Parts: sequence; C-alpha cells; structure tokens
Amino acid sequence: MKKKLLIIFSFILIANSVFAQSAITGVIKSSNGTPVPHATVLIRGTKISANADDQGRFSIDSKQDLPFYLRVSSVGYKSQDFQILKLQEAPFELILIESELLDEIVVTSRRRSEVLQDVPIAITVIGGQAAENAGAFNVNRLKELVPSVQLYASNARNTTLNIRGLGSTFGLTNDGIDPGVGFYVDGVYQARPAATSTDFLDIEQIEILRGPQGTLFGKNTTAGAFNITTAKPTQIPSGKVELSFGNYNFIQAKTSVSGAVAKDLAARLSISGTQRDGTIFNTKEERRYSGQNNLGFKGQLYYTPSDKLQVLLSGDVSIQHPAGYPLVIAGVTTTERSAYRQYAKIISDLGYQQPVIEPSSRKINTNTPWKHDQSIGGLSVNLDYKIGNGTLTSTTAWRFWNWNPTNDRDFSELSALTKSQGNSRHDQYSQELRYAGQIAEKISGVIGVFALSQNLKGLDQTEEVGKDQWRFVQTSNTGAQALYSTPGLLDGYGIQTNSTIKSLSTAVFAQVDWEFLDHFHILPGLRYTYDKKDVDYNRVTYGGLQTSDAALLALKTAVYNNQKFNTSVDNNNLSGNITLSYRPTTKLNAYGTFSTAYKPVGVNVGGLPTTPAGEPDLAVAIVKPEYVQHYELGVKTKPFKGALLNVSAFNTDIKDYQTNVQSPQLGVNRGYLANAEKVNVKGLEIDGSYQLGRFLTVNAALAYLDGEYVKFKNAPLPLEETGHTELVNGVATQVAFKDASGGSLPGISKWNVSGGAEFSNPGSLASTLGRYFIAADASYRSEYSSNPTPSRVLNVEGYALLNARLGFKSDKFSLFVWSRNIANKNYYEQLQAAAGNAGLYAGVLGDPRTYGITLRYSL
Repeated sequence: MKKKLLIIFSFILIANSVFAQSAITGVIKSSNGTPVPHATVLIRGTKISANADDQGRFSIDSKQDLPFYLRVSSVGYKSQDFQILKLQEAPFELILIESELLDEIVVTSRRRSEVLQDVPIAITVIGGQAAENAGAFNVNRLKELVPSVQLYASNARNTTLNIRGLGSTFGLTNDGIDPGVGFYVDGVYQARPAATSTDFLDIEQIEILRGPQGTLFGKNTTAGAFNITTAKPTQIPSGKVELSFGNYNFIQAKTSVSGAVAKDLAARLSISGTQRDGTIFNTKEERRYSGQNNLGFKGQLYYTPSDKLQVLLSGDVSIQHPAGYPLVIAGVTTTERSAYRQYAKIISDLGYQQPVIEPSSRKINTNTPWKHDQSIGGLSVNLDYKIGNGTLTSTTAWRFWNWNPTNDRDFSELSALTKSQGNSRHDQYSQELRYAGQIAEKISGVIGVFALSQNLKGLDQTEEVGKDQWRFVQTSNTGAQALYSTPGLLDGYGIQTNSTIKSLSTAVFAQVDWEFLDHFHILPGLRYTYDKKDVDYNRVTYGGLQTSDAALLALKTAVYNNQKFNTSVDNNNLSGNITLSYRPTTKLNAYGTFSTAYKPVGVNVGGLPTTPAGEPDLAVAIVKPEYVQHYELGVKTKPFKGALLNVSAFNTDIKDYQTNVQSPQLGVNRGYLANAEKVNVKGLEIDGSYQLGRFLTVNAALAYLDGEYVKFKNAPLPLEETGHTELVNGVATQVAFKDASGGSLPGISKWNVSGGAEFSNPGSLASTLGRYFIAADASYRSEYSSNPTPSRVLNVEGYALLNARLGFKSDKFSLFVWSRNIANKNYYEQLQAAAGNAGLYAGVLGDPRTYGITLRYSL
C-alpha cells in the first residue's frame, strides 16, 4: 500500500512539474537590446497566443509536444519563428530584427549577401512592403521613388526603361535592339521590356544598380540593372491577403499562401488581380480607355534536404487585357513643308474641323479601337549548393511573351493611318552557372558563364491606311499627284510583315574583391561576350484599289512597298571594370570605378526607309554595337546614428549610341534604328535617409543629369523642320537629316528630386495593438526632350507629384487610405509626332488624382 501511494505521489509531482513548465516565459528585445513592447507571441499551428507587456515580457501556456515553434511579431519588425526544443526555467530571450533598419539592409547584387553600405556600387534598395505602401505595384510606379530611373511607356511593348538616361531607345520600340538595363527576377533575366508592366507578386526587395554591370550578372548591361527578389516558400504555414478599392472603380486583390507539403519540401502560391476603369474617354466610341485589367499567378516549390542544398522551382504567368493606352492630341505645329501640306490645310480639304487641343479634358475621338493584350510568364529552376566557403548556383529558365495590340496611329477621327498592329511572339531560354564566395581570408569573388537564346517573331504585323490618307501623302493637286484623289486608291491599303530574329548571347565573367591593404580593396572584373543575330524579314503590301494602271501603282508604292531581306550578324567583346574601395570603418566606404561595356549589334525590323529609287535602304538594316566608357566616384557614409548619406558622381561616354529615329516616310511610322557617333552623360547623385527609432523615417534623393549628343551629324529632322530645304550646288534641295551635335538626349531631366517621410506612434484599433502612421512622398522632374533630335515643340514640361497615406498597422493587420497625384496635376510622360510628320503630335498622359483604401491581413 505504501508503495502504491509513493508511485501515485511521484506521478502527481511529475505532472505538477510538467504543468508548471508548460508555461513558457521570456522577454522580447530588438537588435540593440531594448525591449519590444506589446509584441504578439503565437504557438504555430494553434490559436494559443499572448501579448508582451510594456517591458517586452511574456508568458504563454504551451501544452504542446516538443519541439514546436513560437511565431513572434510586432509592427516595424520582421516576424520570426523560434524553435523550442526543450523547456527551461529561465526566461527565453528572443531577438527581433527591425524590418526598416536602413543601415543594415542586405543585398545580393554581387551574388552574395552583403550589407548595402559595404558594396562599392551605387545602389538604391526598396523593400517590397515599402513599395506596396507607396502604391508601386509595378516598375512604372518606382520611377517616382528613384530619381535616376526613367520609364516611359505608351504601352507595354513601347516601354523605355533607363537608368541615368541610358539603356533603351526612347520612343517607339524596335524589337531588333537589346535593352541596356538588365531586369532580373529571382536571378532570371527577362529580355523584353514588357516585363516591367506586370504587377508585382510577393516582392521581398528591389535593388536598383546604377552604372554598367557585366562582371556580376548574366546579361551584359550598359546602364544598370533591376535585381528583384521574391519571398520563398516556408515550411511553417503562413498566408497573406490584401484588398484595395479606389476611384475609377479600382479594385486590387492579392493573396499568397505558403507551407510544407512534405518533409524538406515547401510550396507557395500567389495570385494578384487588378481592375480599373479608364481615365481617358473616347467620345466617338463612348467608352473609356487607359484602364487596367491584370491577372497574375505565381507558384513555387522549395526543396531543402540539407543546409548545403536548396532547389527552387518557380512558375509564373501574367495576363493583361487593359482598355488600351491611347495618346491624346497635344498640339499642331507648322512644319517647313509647303502651305499645301500643313496639317490644318489637309484636314480642311478633307472636310474635318481642326482638332480641339485640350488634353486636360482627357478626351479622344479616334475611330479605331485601342487594344493592348499581352501574356507573359515562364518557368525556372534555381539550385544553390554550398561548396567550401562559397555557393555554386545554377539558374535555368524559359520565358515567353505574347503581344496583340491595335492602335489608331493618326490619333484622330480621320481614317488616315487606321491600324498599327505589331503582333509579337517571344521565347527565351537562359542558363547561368556561377560560383561566388570567399576564396581566401582577404579575397572573395564570383565567376560564371551565361547563355541566352531568343526567338522573336513578328506575326502578320499590320499597318493600314484609310480613305483620308491620300491627302496626307499628296504633295500637290497637279500632275501625277492629282491622281491620289482617285476614289478608293488607298482605302484599306496596307502592309503585313512577318519577321524572325533568332539571337544567341553567351558570356564568361568574373570579378574579385581583394583587400590588398588594411581597409583598401581592389575589385577587378572581366567579361567576354559573343552575340549572334539571324534575321528574316518579309513585308508585303495588300489592299487598296486593284488596278493595272502604272501611274496609280507608282503612287501606291510611294506610300508602302514590299521589303524583304535576310541577314546574319555576330560580334564579340571583351569588357571589364576595376574599382578601388577604401573602408576604414563601418561608417565610411569611398570608391572609384572605371568600366567598359557594350550593347550588342542591332537589326531593324520596323520597316526600312527607302532610297530615292524607291528601294529599301539596306545600309541601315544593321545597327552597330554601342561601346561604353564609364567613370564614377562615390562615398557611402553613416554620419550619425540612424542616418545614411551617399554621394556619387559619374561620367559616361558612348560610341555608336543606338537611337530610334522617326522618319517622314509613312512606311517606317514606328521609326527605325540608327547610330549617333558619340554621346555623353554625366551627373551627380545624392541620397540620404534618417531613422529616429520607430517613430520617424525620412528619405530624400537628388540626381543632376546632363546628357548630350557629342556628335550626331546625321540626325533626323525634328517635327517642325520637316520639309527643310538647303542649297546643294546652287539648287534648293529638300533634306531629311541635320547635325544634332550638342543637342540634348531625349528623356533626360537635368534635375530629378524625390523624398518622403513617415511618422508613426503606438496605439490600438479596437483590441489590436499597433501603430498609427501618416506618410507622404513627393517627386519632381524638370523639363526634358521627348524626341530623338531636340525639338521646339516635343518637350515635356517639368512637373511635381505628391502622394500620401494615413492609417494603422500591426504585425498582422493594416488599414490605410491613400492618394496619388493629390494635386491632380495634368502632365505628359511622353510626346511624339504622328506618323508622316504633317504637324500633329500627341502625348501620353500621366494618371490623374487617384485615391482609395487598402486592407491587409497576415496569418
């Protein structure tokens, strides 16, 4: 009996002991050791939770089998999971890392994790949450946050993404040229600029590298790169949902879920949808344009069998069916053509009224529907394997892009250039293999190989004119020109183009970081690149009046003609850089860089100008590569606690600058590529930030850019000089080109400024602890040229934009109202001449004032 009582008593003691220890106690601190008050502690997989007190102390009853996880979260900090392997009497000490600790931002721009301020490259980093809070749900919105970034788009295909004014041709896009700004998502290079129009999905961080990049990244880039990373799947279940509603019937929904599907295998699924009515009204069709209709999916599987191996399989697709992106008529100028060929005289003879120039009304009256449908996506496998003191990485990817547009290229109710449909299909395959890590005690580096294969097809790309076009091409009403008024001569007359560009780009690259003296680092890098392009171009005329009359056929051929050519070009290049960096303390990093870079040979697949004999000018079918020499000095500092101040100055020279030029010939209305002999861009960039605890965050950036054609003797005439004549051997001769040397490069504002601030204070909403906040950001751009050759009329006036938001955020829940372009500023992002250069020009309007509310909830 005594023995049984002893056993029962012992069992009670053990049970009491276990029950007593099931209450876990601890304290939550920040990275600097101060308590984090009111943090939430949750036992993962249950609804058991507790809140810390004012001193960060907490107590929670586990009643769980070991081991289990505690999820600790607090607004302003990164949510973290802590594994509890055994119970203990002493309180646990759990450390949270501030999510916005500016001086500890980690980047992977050199293919290894480093603190941003330690990297001797001019980089701007925007966190995914910060981008979303500022309303930047795609790259186009980021340009307001980073002064050195310029993005212009009349639609997804015609997108120009530049850094420091360099990268891609300004204006209408020609598929035969490579971008100069690299665009990477999770290490995968995305070759088509249309990728910048897709909505962000689960963005973790955006790194914007300024200046040539070729010895670190897969694809050679002459102006910089966007390095975007997304959130990876997690073994522990998690989820997030976000809903936004705004004016113009704006609705945006995002959701993502993540969790384990098997041992060492996690999955993540993300979905995003955006819908908004148009902001431009077509009075003829009585419908709105410039709306949004986007749907995106992304799925990932993450296999982590050991600490050495991680494999990430990703697939994504974005489908966009927006309500078109039309241009509004911005003005009519007088050209140097005869009075008979001025725009006002032409439309008067056709019986139309002079168009109303009132872009602020946001109205158009075009008679061809605008459509800009696209789908873009792909698959990738990324493998990281730790070997020694480094990591071997393999990134294999396939991506596609389908583009189906319809445009009214006369921008009016006239039936002149009624159709412009550049249907495109694109497939790319890429493979990158690199090793990055610590080679010796004071030597680190990266070495890799890269290959990119592209197949870009133009499928039945159509341009078609209507019944009114004859008057635009008629030079007089006498002689053979009088026959242009023959009924039906040009009605429905057009061209269909089928083209194929098959390209291959391969490279070997390496860069080393050697601390050759205490605090002094030298970073040499080399890259060898081989590029090849095979082009098959075939353009055939159709429609119009069917006749055997030689005079009428000659008039039709003068408008559009058949063009066909095949060509194969290749080139190779050895480029590199060398950087000297001095880092005496963690508060200072001074560096100087010299680098060379190049952009591959280009090909014209948008139509060639014709010779005086009426034949396609094959001399401009091939565009020479760009060659870059770049110098930069920079300093990164931490002048006092919570503050960062970075300054960089640079000078970039480009030989054989690839530019897109507009021709008065209708057959090349999309423009064609040409080389400017030499351009120069120089500038100064200053950016800084200050963080006062969790209460105040301030940032500001300034960029001064000066870009000019050092030498461009054969530049196209600006719109107002179309028809210009000069004396040649004593005879007045019409010319199509001029010397633009000394003129400004398009798309570059001399002054670019942005800044923002957020103030927050602890509080509660209902029973939820968090912080109330108010934030605003502003940006300003001075005037810039919107034409390849400087023009008196095609200049975009400077403008300033103001955005703001106000709300409440906790570790799981956020609710805020927002407004973009609060002052409802009417401004152009781009101006361009209508096809044929008769004097009309149109513009891409920026968004009007928008406002709404956003709700986020995380599991």
